Amino acid sequence: MPDFPIIDSHVHFWDTGRLRYPWLATVPKIDRPFGLEDYRAATVGTEVEAMVFVQAEAAPEQGLEEADWVAGLARRDPRIRALVAWAPLDRGRRVEAHLEAVSRHAFLRGIRQNIQAQPDLDFCLRPDFVEGVRMLGDFDLSFDICVDHRHMENAVRLAEKAHAVPMVLDHIGKPAIRDGALDPWRSHLRELAAMPHVLCKLSGVATEADHENWKDSDLRPFIDQALEAFGPDRLMFGSDWPVVTLAASYERWIAVLDDALSPLPPADRRKIWRDNAARFYRLGDTPRHSSERWNP
Repeated sequence: MPDFPIIDSHVHFWDTGRLRYPWLATVPKIDRPFGLEDYRAATVGTEVEAMVFVQAEAAPEQGLEEADWVAGLARRDPRIRALVAWAPLDRGRRVEAHLEAVSRHAFLRGIRQNIQAQPDLDFCLRPDFVEGVRMLGDFDLSFDICVDHRHMENAVRLAEKAHAVPMVLDHIGKPAIRDGALDPWRSHLRELAAMPHVLCKLSGVATEADHENWKDSDLRPFIDQALEAFGPDRLMFGSDWPVVTLAASYERWIAVLDDALSPLPPADRRKIWRDNAARFYRLGDTPRHSSERWNP
C-alpha cells in the first residue's frame, strides 16, 4: 500500500432522496445514498489527502443542483478539493450560461458530459458538442472523457479537435476486459496518449471485468498498457467509488494497483497516486483563472 497520503481523482457521492439518478435503476446494488460517512468507512486504512468529485449523472435538469449539493459536502469535508460538474456541452455556444452559473463554485475545475451511454457513436463529434468542449478553454476548465471502448476512436478525433482544452480519459477508456480484448482499444489509447493535453485515470478497471470472478491477472494487461502509453507523468489514481463496489472493495482496488505500480521508482509512484492529480486539477490554493493551469 502507498506509504504516503494519496489523492483520489474520481469520487462520486449521491443522495437518492434528494436528486434523481435514472441510471441507478439498472444497478440495484448501489441504488441507495452514498455519502461522506460511507466513504470514510470504505477508506479505513488508506490516508486520502484530497478528493475530486466527478458528476454522478443526476437527471440533467438537476446538474446545477448537484453542484450546489456537493459544495455543501465540501464544507463538511474539505478534502473535496475539486469539482467536475455536468454541463450540456452538446448545446454548443448556448452552454455558456450554464458554465457561468456553475462557475460560482470556486472549486470547479472541470466538466463532464457523459459520452459512453450515447447510442450514436458520432455524438462526441457533432459540431455543437465539439464547440461546447472548446468553450471550456474560455473558462479555464478541463474535460473528463467518459467513454467505453466502442467510442474510443471518436474520442481520439474529439481530442484532436479540442487540443487547447486539458483532458483526462476516465477509467482508461473502459476496455472490454470481460472479453480479454486489448484491440482495437490499445491502438486508440496510444493515439490519445500521443497528444500531450490528454491524461488518463487508472480507475473503473475492475468494473469492466467479470464482477464476481475477476482475478488480478485479468486486469494487469490493461493497466500495463495504460502505463506504457501514458507513462507515470500523465496517469492518476482514481477509485470510482462507489461504482467500484460492484466489483471490488476500495481496499482491493488499491492493492491491485499498488502491485501493478510496484516496479516503478518511488517518485513515479507518487506522481500517479498523488502529484499528477494535484497538478491537473489545481488542488492547491491556485485560483481557476491562473497561469498555473495544466500546461504539458
